[in-house]
Amino acid sequence: MIRSMTAYASAEANTSVGALTCELRAVNHRYLELSPRMPEDMRVFESSMRERIAARLSRGKVDVVVRRGESCSESLQVDSTMIGRLSELALDLEARFPRMRIEFTELLRFPGVLQHAEADQDAQQAALLDVLDRALDALTATREREGAKLGDILRERLDGIERIVADVRGWMPEIRTALRARLESRLADLKQPADPGRLEQELVLQVTRTDVDEELDRLSTHIAETRRVLGLKEPVGRRLDFLMQEFNREANTLGSKSVDSRTTNAAVELKVLIEQMREQVQNIE
Repeated sequence: MIRSMTAYASAEANTSVGALTCELRAVNHRYLELSPRMPEDMRVFESSMRERIAARLSRGKVDVVVRRGESCSESLQVDSTMIGRLSELALDLEARFPRMRIEFTELLRFPGVLQHAEADQDAQQAALLDVLDRALDALTATREREGAKLGDILRERLDGIERIVADVRGWMPEIRTALRARLESRLADLKQPADPGRLEQELVLQVTRTDVDEELDRLSTHIAETRRVLGLKEPVGRRLDFLMQEFNREANTLGSKSVDSRTTNAAVELKVLIEQMREQVQNIE
């Protein structure tokens, strides 16, 4: 299934541990890279959260932001030990810096001073994974919608490549005939008559050097394989990356063997279409 790597989704829920919000922002990346931000007391669940995301996503750089609001039943407590240490430090600094003022609210912002009352860890983990699953559902739906559009673009480009391959196949008999006529014309300009056997050998050599049937066959094979891959139900980005390299290799060889302006132009058009496909494939999971 074609899924884009670029997407945004969020989910929120009122839970026993407070109002939880989970935001997911994903962009293209060669591998799966997660960057979570969450309340410090929920870091203990980071491993479970990573496993849950990895089970749903295979590629992309994903920023995960978890926020927690206050619940009406939630109480707060102050770490007296931490406050005492900060107070001692403040008194020491005040003697050295008389103009320095420290507000009480600033102390509360210091990490670890203001704490949430202990909550059941199982309940916290269940609530976190539930809101994460909702965000992942929304993210996957967005990725699939964008992926469907990318798939349409790729199929359109494949149709264009297929038309070019068919055109070049149709031109090749005429190109070979013209190549033979050119060679005979050049030999006719020589003062000495050419050996017919030697003429035939030279013609075979020239035709062999410019023969592109194998490249055309491989292009047709790559077209069929790309269409097959686009229909798979699993992530296909890496397979498509490889196929784009193979397409480009055949287009380069076709251009290097060209002895006719039509095939030269065809090779250029092929490379344009392949580059357009490659740009789209970079964003596919």
